[in-house]
Amino acid sequence: MVPDFVRLAAHPLRWQLLGLLAGGDLRVRELVALTGEPQNLVSYHLRLLREAGLVTAARSTFDGRDSYYHLDLRRCGEGLAAAGAALHPSLGPGAVPVRRGIAVLFVCTGNSVRSPIAEALLRHHTEGRVRAASAGVRPAERLHPSAVRVLRELGVAVSGRTRDVRTMTRRRFDHVITLCDKAREVCPDLGARRAHWSIPEPEGYEGFRATAAEIDVRVRHLVPALTGGAV
Repeated sequence: MVPDFVRLAAHPLRWQLLGLLAGGDLRVRELVALTGEPQNLVSYHLRLLREAGLVTAARSTFDGRDSYYHLDLRRCGEGLAAAGAALHPSLGPGAVPVRRGIAVLFVCTGNSVRSPIAEALLRHHTEGRVRAASAGVRPAERLHPSAVRVLRELGVAVSGRTRDVRTMTRRRFDHVITLCDKAREVCPDLGARRAHWSIPEPEGYEGFRATAAEIDVRVRHLVPALTGGAV
């Protein structure tokens, strides 16, 4: 269901009116001049915004026949926050701290770059409250040196060995997140909630940095979702 604020604000003219009133109180004729729309249309959309509590009107103390329209910034802020939280818990205010004991497994093909980076970053951002692990569907012999290097640049410790996802079948995980498209197709069912991040294998050291940055953004948004249930 679309949040009320999004439904109201998504209309181009209503969004324009909200933007104009964000700069200060205005009269209808001023809003008509600024938008270039007919007065009856502007008044209609102002009425909808007033009914939603986003805009109020008060008689002019100079000319009682005129009214000034005022944007309720607090209500708009609450509406934006609620809409963000409805889309994803990390976009709302006051995210609930992740409880201890949640287990997350990251899976890619070789378990040498993407999944160990995600594991290390999740452990880092939750200060160990989340039991993060990683594995590969065809694990390499060791972590890629560039993956280790880019994490060290971020001040993040990383495990020094790779794992086969088949060895993880007896462990309990709340969430399994695949980070490459091949792993998504062949990863065994571990009885956990599944999600997929389609992240290509990096090329060159700048590619490793870009990949680590993308995974970092995803992990930061993952953290509040682990409690909010959006994963």
